[in-house]
Amino acid sequence: MKDGVNGVALGVFVFFFLAVTVLGFLASRWRKAENEHSLDEWGLGGRSFGTWITWFLLGGDLYTAYTFVAVPAAIYAAGASGFFAVPYTILVYPLIFTFLPRLWSVSHRHGYVTTSDFVRGRFGSKGLSLAVAVTGILATMPYIALQLVGIQAVLDVMGVGGGEDTNWFVKDLPLLIAFGVLAAYTYSSGLRAPAMIAFVKDTLIYIVIAVAIIYIPIKLGGFDEIFAKAGEKYTAAGAGGLVPAPAGQWTYATLALGSALALFMYPHSITATLSSKSREVIRRNTTILPLYSLMLGLLALLGFMAIAAGVKVTNGQLAIPQLFEDMFPDWFAGVAFAAIGIGALVPAAIMSIAAANLFTRNIYKDFIKPDATPEQETKVSKLVSLLVKVGALVFVLTMDKTVAINFQLLGGIWILQTFPALVGGLFTRWFHRWALLAGWAVGMLYGTLAAYGVASPTQKHFGGSAKEIPGIGEIGYIGLTAFVLNVVVTVILTFVLKAVKAPDGIDETTPADYTADAGDPGVEVELPPATAGTSH
Repeated sequence: MKDGVNGVALGVFVFFFLAVTVLGFLASRWRKAENEHSLDEWGLGGRSFGTWITWFLLGGDLYTAYTFVAVPAAIYAAGASGFFAVPYTILVYPLIFTFLPRLWSVSHRHGYVTTSDFVRGRFGSKGLSLAVAVTGILATMPYIALQLVGIQAVLDVMGVGGGEDTNWFVKDLPLLIAFGVLAAYTYSSGLRAPAMIAFVKDTLIYIVIAVAIIYIPIKLGGFDEIFAKAGEKYTAAGAGGLVPAPAGQWTYATLALGSALALFMYPHSITATLSSKSREVIRRNTTILPLYSLMLGLLALLGFMAIAAGVKVTNGQLAIPQLFEDMFPDWFAGVAFAAIGIGALVPAAIMSIAAANLFTRNIYKDFIKPDATPEQETKVSKLVSLLVKVGALVFVLTMDKTVAINFQLLGGIWILQTFPALVGGLFTRWFHRWALLAGWAVGMLYGTLAAYGVASPTQKHFGGSAKEIPGIGEIGYIGLTAFVLNVVVTVILTFVLKAVKAPDGIDETTPADYTADAGDPGVEVELPPATAGTSH
């Protein structure tokens, strides 16, 4: 590790940071709407984004600074088991091809802004809608915190903020500044800001990975040498070499499948999806998004390169930033650090908007102020987006970083429990609303308690996301086990509740809503009664 501040790298980093800050504020004038005072405009970009904007936005949404740092860090620490992120992103795209176009169509027809809006409309249940909203907010908060952890990792490697003994305010001042800028342009421009910045972010990431995958192996003696040194390390550590041990195969498979099912349950994934201007934009995106999986596979190889380069760090999250610092010229290290830093700003902005929309539409409007106007909804959502970012910042500054990582793993377990209500509801009305709520509760309870009981060398509780699967005896992903319990309870209770003729709720959707596209006859956003007659 180099001593002091890397001035050249810091200068390049600051240049790109300032550039995207300007773009963030200019975004408020991009595709400016006649009426800016609605969640459609502030929170969904006017539902006007085409194929390429949506592709960059979804890429910026799903492939975050934490992905850039954590995926290769997992391989650096644990070997090939960290590659689970690659097959799960391959699995997810055929999956979303089947249900995201249906969600876009029904949301466009009825003016739904969040997944909870759809669940309430489909099952006639504010209670189930509230459960989905609360789960989404809980799962998103630590995810935002981890984006700030990514920025902090880059700043640490550049030597910004001083050592551990430095006054806390001076040490965290760069992160506070980054947070303040992010909060300001998100408040001002809404979803248009991350959509515009995503172009810069993804371009930088592709350039950095393309250079890294060619330049670093040349300096290290080729991939043969890289894999040989990585294999030696894992064998010496008892990790079974480059291939996961048989005992870990169930964990690998269930984590990949469970993560694939959970990825597009996150509110920020849906927010980016609903910002598209047509159903066909979603379908086209599911065919070109796998380009990011190719990038992710190359990105994961950086973990092996860090081992071969002899990178030594006490915090595994610093491994890749430190690799860039050691291997690249200072100016290009600055470019790489900017890619990671901007890769934190884009998803953090979308996540805070998504969480704010859930609170506004499904807590504030449904339970606090049912007659809220579009202007009031937008104002509340803007304020809540600030509060969400403040909460994430406090989380990062006051808690051990491993706690944030483990809570993000818990977030994945939680968000997966919304799958039956959301995806199930897109294809069938057979599930009973009370059964879905009970299944959700069982999945949440089991998943939380099971994760609480997992210990690690650094954590007594919430030390991981894998545990023995009841009845099978293999170690598997807790989220998938909880999901199976959720589905079993939902199916059994649906039979029971239908047998006793329990009230089933009112479905405000029709079959035609799920295949409608923009421009189809009658495909207009339906306003809630409280907003009827208002320009939308």
